[in-house]
Amino acid sequence: MTTHPVRPGLLARAFAWTGGALFVLALVAGAYFYLRVLDAAPTGGGPPGAAAVAVNVALFALFAAHHSLLARDASKAWIAAHVPPYLERPLYVWVASLLFIGLCAWWQPIAGYAWRLEGGWSWAGRGAQVLGLVCSAIGARTLNAFELAGIRQVRTAHGTSRPIDTPITTAGLYGWVRHPIYMGWVFMVLGTPDMTWGRFVFAAVSIAYLVVAIPWEERSLVGEFGQAYRDYQAQVRWRLVPGLY
Repeated sequence: MTTHPVRPGLLARAFAWTGGALFVLALVAGAYFYLRVLDAAPTGGGPPGAAAVAVNVALFALFAAHHSLLARDASKAWIAAHVPPYLERPLYVWVASLLFIGLCAWWQPIAGYAWRLEGGWSWAGRGAQVLGLVCSAIGARTLNAFELAGIRQVRTAHGTSRPIDTPITTAGLYGWVRHPIYMGWVFMVLGTPDMTWGRFVFAAVSIAYLVVAIPWEERSLVGEFGQAYRDYQAQVRWRLVPGLY
């Protein structure tokens, strides 16, 4: 059995902080990718090209695979044997961020538009996007951004930050839906008034991924928190969108 240091050293802290920086870079790259790169609709019109769609779906599947692979019991056991507990989240952040940046870099352009909203409908779509951004920001703030980026785990282990007292919360949006950050994502990607086929494919595969991944994630949470998370599931019925899923 591998013996891990009780407290993180300088390299461990550097790994976590650079992972946090990479996390921010991935968010910025994703915003630029969706707002600028996917805003371009190459000439051609008609339905999306099958080859480009296939490549893009494969790229997203590669990005999504890390979640399923790292959630496997065998993967968890290997990571626990070789990686200190305070570096498990930073390792996940590194892998996820690099894969997402690669997804943005190698995404294939697709010609044409799925739809274009005008007038009041355009403003309604932009309003949905703003609502989604606010929901995601509130959800991230409730969970603690440093926790999501894998930094707080190292700071807590090093004694420079207090541990989070309540791992399960019904505060704010978490009293309405169990995954408000994901809910915000749905509103942001579907509210786009000018929905190019590239944006549509990205939105469709990302939402499909969330629908499939949430049950996996919740099984892990039940395994970690036991009856406390089951009680939370009973109290907050909806996973992603109130009244729908």
